[in-house]
Amino acid sequence: MKTNQEILDLIAAVKHPAIDYSLVDLGIVKDIDIYSETITLKFAFPFPNIPIADTLIQSIESPLNEIGYRLLPEIVLMDEQEKAKFMQMETEAWKGM
Repeated sequence: MKTNQEILDLIAAVKHPAIDYSLVDLGIVKDIDIYSETITLKFAFPFPNIPIADTLIQSIESPLNEIGYRLLPEIVLMDEQEKAKFMQMETEAWKGM
């Protein structure tokens, strides 16, 4: 079984498709819990109904599936401080889709 740090190292390489930062750096992916062959991750989005939410989740799910884990995502909204940090990083590193 992989450790939380090993899983974090794996998913930290997954970048946002329109912002030149990883999903971990942006604060979208957090709270890793490993239960046998299942990983639960919290996906924190800045707004409800993000159009690319499924794409972002899939971008994390694929590398986890490749090493034998199943992802159980939990979707939450960022708090105001997290959202402000995300918006600042988005402004700094927007590359478009």
